[in-house]
Amino acid sequence: MTMQGTEAERALTEQVVSRFADTPDARLRTLMQSLVRHLHAYVREVEPTEAEWFAAIRFLTETGQMCDDVVRQEFILLSDTLGVSMLVDAINHRYASGATDTTVFGPFYIDGMPERAYGENMAFTPGTPALVQGRVMTTDGKPVANALLDVWQTADNGMYSGQDTAQPHGNLRGRYRTDAEGRYAIRTIVPVCYPIPTDGPVGRMLNATGRYPWRPAHLHFMITAADHSTLVTHLFNQNDPYLDSDAVFGVKPSLLVDYREHTADDAAAQQFGFEGGFSEARYDFVLERA
Repeated sequence: MTMQGTEAERALTEQVVSRFADTPDARLRTLMQSLVRHLHAYVREVEPTEAEWFAAIRFLTETGQMCDDVVRQEFILLSDTLGVSMLVDAINHRYASGATDTTVFGPFYIDGMPERAYGENMAFTPGTPALVQGRVMTTDGKPVANALLDVWQTADNGMYSGQDTAQPHGNLRGRYRTDAEGRYAIRTIVPVCYPIPTDGPVGRMLNATGRYPWRPAHLHFMITAADHSTLVTHLFNQNDPYLDSDAVFGVKPSLLVDYREHTADDAAAQQFGFEGGFSEARYDFVLERA
């Protein structure tokens, strides 16, 4: 067997693994040594040509170049479309606790959006008027007062503010607090399905592999409250055609909601300032104690 044969290849792997043996942090040592073993095993399995390997390096370089400090995070998008984000989510939430199911964070969150009043409208662009309301509860059924719901969604054109510079700052984004009874109310528009961005390396990967880029309509939530674990989740429109083919594998049956139509003479229309008909979805979130 030549030096390029299997024994030499495996000896190289163990040589690289051994270089991390003195890593002071035990967890970092585990992460790095396992990464080397699995990455080397992948390379031995697929036996890439040098041209293919340089193409992979170029792909990762371009993925990083598509990222910015505010809106676009192409590496999160890559993790999402490979199912890694949902696998990490599953590993970190293996055991049923009675809390609301989690799902992916997504690449288009913007920190520091305006704090809005109970029932305040966060939609500054056209769409089907909607009201989303419910309660935030503990696993033993008690209301969580002063919980902070950080909410974001796309406009009717399928793009997020920040991603779409034509949208007003903070459009379809806001932070809402629950009242003393754990109730929240958000005035917005009905979410729409949309394709994830395909103008970068992740889009080229999807096109090359014959995959569709569509995500089902959803509303993002990140909910925080004192003495409770942070909840990152979505609410999905239950009649959306892409629920079974979400490009980022984020759909969970417990997170589906029904937007029901209401007329202008509904009491909620008066309470929340709707001038005509609107659609309403209700959902109670359950937080796990920290």
